[in-house]
Amino acid sequence: MSAAAGRPVVVIGAGPYGLATAAHLSALGVPPRIFGEPMESWRLQMPAGMFLKSTPSASSISDPGAHGSLAAFRALHQRPSGGDLHPVPLDEFVAYGEWFQRIFVPTLERARVTAVSADRDGFAVTLDTGESLTAAAVVLATGLRPYARVPAALAGLQERGLASHSSAHADLSGFAGRRVAVIGAGQSALESAALLHENGARPTVVARAEQLLFGDPPATELSSDRPLPVRAVKPGTPLGPGWSHYALSHAPIAFRHLPDATRSRLVRTVLGPSGAWWLRERVEGRVPVLLRRPLDGAESANGVVRLRVGGAPEPLETDHVLAATGYRVDVDRLELLDAALRRAVVRAPTGAPRLDRDFQSSVLGLYFTGLSAADTFGPLMRFVAGTGFAARRISGALAGPGGR
Repeated sequence: MSAAAGRPVVVIGAGPYGLATAAHLSALGVPPRIFGEPMESWRLQMPAGMFLKSTPSASSISDPGAHGSLAAFRALHQRPSGGDLHPVPLDEFVAYGEWFQRIFVPTLERARVTAVSADRDGFAVTLDTGESLTAAAVVLATGLRPYARVPAALAGLQERGLASHSSAHADLSGFAGRRVAVIGAGQSALESAALLHENGARPTVVARAEQLLFGDPPATELSSDRPLPVRAVKPGTPLGPGWSHYALSHAPIAFRHLPDATRSRLVRTVLGPSGAWWLRERVEGRVPVLLRRPLDGAESANGVVRLRVGGAPEPLETDHVLAATGYRVDVDRLELLDAALRRAVVRAPTGAPRLDRDFQSSVLGLYFTGLSAADTFGPLMRFVAGTGFAARRISGALAGPGGR
């Protein structure tokens, strides 16, 4: 399939999952055509000043020879190595991803795929340059962008520019001096609130949660430095210490056999909603927090937003609503796939694609990776640490016998 009649494998997206997939395919003799801007979502959809929630040891993009780790990038550029007590800054991670692309995926084409449809020879792929090509297989590594979820109660405000999803802002300094209601209690909500406060805005966190949760700081710079008895009780994993995290990190192939409801619950609840340990001091005592306040409705007048929350007698007045309400994978949101192709993809009840053990959907030759694959393989697919497992499975399948 991968090179039938000269038809290439196409990888759509140049974030960590797309880059890792392309690097592994090339190493197995299946050089793909990969399209996208390197680390685009990280540059345009994450706020300046952000830190990764994952630790440095769990933030490396996978390459076949294991030469492209974050630690290797830091050593090459004489940056401090840093351990798990030092979160990874966004700007450094973007620079790392761009370096990874130059070294391991130099054939990246900076064009945008605008349409994909099935044809008798595979897939018809159209680019914003006007070029059309036929692909033997397509790997969708489109990241978070298509799946941003904004509560229905905010739809009208969003149309008028009075509400937005947290992924719509690469710089929160423009809110200086303004009141911002931040909806949510997870990492994105709490870090957005901290950054808004530090940029001179007046944020208020509004959450239906009973309490804010923060992770515990690592006891040592490296998980392997912990005493052996501690590691035996709570082994270190990319998702954090603990045997449950160990299973989710090391057995994603088994995760797909769990019942639909169990998979959906685990993807939704493991490591969330909560904030990283280093956020606690930037939020508590600095940002007002309204707990047990589900969003009941919203309206605006004269540019002022009034939120009805949790049955409170008085609405909360604000200038803007920032919905840090996460992402929902739904094949119907992938508008670059034509309608017929979307309908052909068999899905779980959540709307996420059902995938086989090699990340292939019910449409032969159409693969999904990254967040799109989390419903099948678990929460590991929400983090950079999952790039190795995903890239090895996909590249091995596309390379054919002997590819794994």
